[in-house]
Amino acid sequence: MTSIKVPPLGESIVEATVSRWLKNEGDAVASGDTLVELETDKITVEVPSVTSGVLTKRFAKEGDVVKLDQLLAEVDESQKADTKANKAPDKPADTKAEKGAPPRAESREPKAEGREPRADVRASPAAQRTAAETGADLSKVQGTGRGGVVSKADVIESAGAGGERSGAREKTPDPGSTNPRPSSGERETREKMTTRRKRIAENLLQSHVSTARLTTFNEIDMTNVEAIRGRVKEQIEKKHGVRLSFMPFFVKATIAALKDFPVVNAQIDGDSIVHHLYVNLGIAVASDAGLVVPNIKDADRMGMLDIARSIVDVAKKARDGKLTMNDLTGGTFTITNGGVFGSLVSTPILNYPQVGILGLHKIQDRPIALNGQVVIRPMMYVALSYDHRIIDGQQAVLFLVRIKELMEDPALMAID
Repeated sequence: MTSIKVPPLGESIVEATVSRWLKNEGDAVASGDTLVELETDKITVEVPSVTSGVLTKRFAKEGDVVKLDQLLAEVDESQKADTKANKAPDKPADTKAEKGAPPRAESREPKAEGREPRADVRASPAAQRTAAETGADLSKVQGTGRGGVVSKADVIESAGAGGERSGAREKTPDPGSTNPRPSSGERETREKMTTRRKRIAENLLQSHVSTARLTTFNEIDMTNVEAIRGRVKEQIEKKHGVRLSFMPFFVKATIAALKDFPVVNAQIDGDSIVHHLYVNLGIAVASDAGLVVPNIKDADRMGMLDIARSIVDVAKKARDGKLTMNDLTGGTFTITNGGVFGSLVSTPILNYPQVGILGLHKIQDRPIALNGQVVIRPMMYVALSYDHRIIDGQQAVLFLVRIKELMEDPALMAID
């Protein structure tokens, strides 16, 4: 009998939440097969079997909090079973869903009222798991994510609206769910916080009480950047396979401003100020598991296209639950973009122990005074939250002004 225990989870991480069992008791497993997924405050850890045999006992349920080196399961290598007969726990035998690919076959369920099936479906991993658990047909679910990606909430909402099997409403909420749907007659629901959500809450509270946070604002006329992007985006995508968004422009402008005002890229350690001579730029990403901030290492050494590729890569890894500890540690400054959700202005909270964070917002046509005339321009409010313990107000304001100058005259970034 071989014991399967909670493996090392990363520096200073001592507990995790059992997110999902991939094998049932009695299932045959091969050495290297993933038995269970554990969710820490930062990443999802896959726990494999170290031997071939039969999973005879599971010692933790989905949603349980487990400690480092705690017993998770036992595998009897003396027993043999037909691996072809294996099935995922309590889920339909949909091999595409088990492998993380969205189902594309036509549904056997009744067609949702007023909604036609779609042939090409893109869905998040959480949405795929929820669809597999409930029997929902992803081709009939309207995606509300960026680019039409189907989220877990979309699947749940579709089921509640009668678009899928009625049994979907009776499922117990996923321990990581942030929007459980109450069954008929219920007015409240209760769910246990995941390890990741608890740690996010702790970090935000620590940032709030441990820093002297202030926020300064400015606005940027996006006309010139929009014109440049409009001219080259199709050519760049065709030639380099990179979709050029506005974020790489802001990254380049931010890096230039950090060089001019290096204290914004620093960190407090006791009674010392640590000056970073590099920029590991954090990009805040909203995922099904909560907000995460992977960072692009040595972003100050990258060109615009490499930055664009890196942003896409870390965002995809975040949404797919594939981030590593290296992706999430070592950041020196962070950019968060609430504009993609429609936010017009906000005061971002510091990603402690960093001392600065840049908040981007929605681009909106507004009347401004230009050369004595009122004109309509695409404007964006930007915000810099900073730790006043080491960053003076003048430095913070000038840092933001420098970003404004570079974004309104992008040729200056090329010269730099």
